[in-house]
Amino acid sequence: MLFTMLQEAEHGFEVAEAARQLGQFLAWFGIFGPLGFRFVVMRGGGGSLAQPDRELAAVDQMRAAALKGAATIGMGGALLLIVDLLPWTGRTAVALVCAAVLALAYAVALRGSQGAWALALLAGLVLTFRNVVTLRWTTLVNPVHMTCAALWIGTLFVIVSAGLPAVLRAPLGPLRGPLVRELITRFSPLALFSSGLLVLTGVLTAWRHLGAVNELWNSSYGYALMVKLCFVAGVAALGAWNWRRMSPRLGTDEAAHAIRRSATGEVLVALAVLLVTAVLVSLPAPAEQRQQREQEKSVAAPGVGPAGAVRARPAGVHDDDD
Repeated sequence: MLFTMLQEAEHGFEVAEAARQLGQFLAWFGIFGPLGFRFVVMRGGGGSLAQPDRELAAVDQMRAAALKGAATIGMGGALLLIVDLLPWTGRTAVALVCAAVLALAYAVALRGSQGAWALALLAGLVLTFRNVVTLRWTTLVNPVHMTCAALWIGTLFVIVSAGLPAVLRAPLGPLRGPLVRELITRFSPLALFSSGLLVLTGVLTAWRHLGAVNELWNSSYGYALMVKLCFVAGVAALGAWNWRRMSPRLGTDEAAHAIRRSATGEVLVALAVLLVTAVLVSLPAPAEQRQQREQEKSVAAPGVGPAGAVRARPAGVHDDDD
């Protein structure tokens, strides 16, 4: 279905543009996932389950290892965003500065600096809301949408790749199971809030780019959107399963390994969502195509000169990317 959809794209499909979009999505997940992990999942000190002496030292060891892994992912995401912004222009200046600050902050955080995490959070907020100064509120929808997705799936990825391995490797003894349960319990509200806001911003974005419901089955953009929604439903179903069926069982080593496997499956399906989304945003939006056709008709109409012409925007470049 996806191959047919690309063949029927009105203005052709550019693989390079889709690859650039995928790189941006991965960078965003790499940047904001560690922030969600640090400030929500690993907030506070050693954790409410920390015990004196040997147990406290083991919890601190686990925490340091988990945050180091998260900072490594964050630095990789920031560097990927710097590369993805090439060629650097005035339009990308603010995002580029934010990415550079994030890369530096995560590099310092690798040495255990807590202040560096605060700097990374500030740079992440500026990166998300950098368009607010234009007072064009619609330009905030897309970056907020991406940030919500990153706080949900990106944080889950950091839990799977850095948090849970650190817990499972540390000499925690009977604390291991309860600590895993605490990490997942802290993540759940973030996932619910982020996914809810993700749906809201996603509906707004889809309506702006479709312009009409029938474009869902009359355009390549609509086909790609439906494919994306199917994968999103899969991610949501796996998330609901983990929340309602797996989380209550947590508390033992066996359950900790089981939740890691289940969460890994959720992340893999989310990766498929990113791939389809990269295709989606590289296709021409029906609403913009319709506007372009109307402008061309007005230019061709008697008495209307070339001053009314508007340059067509390339596929994948939408108003909310400004």
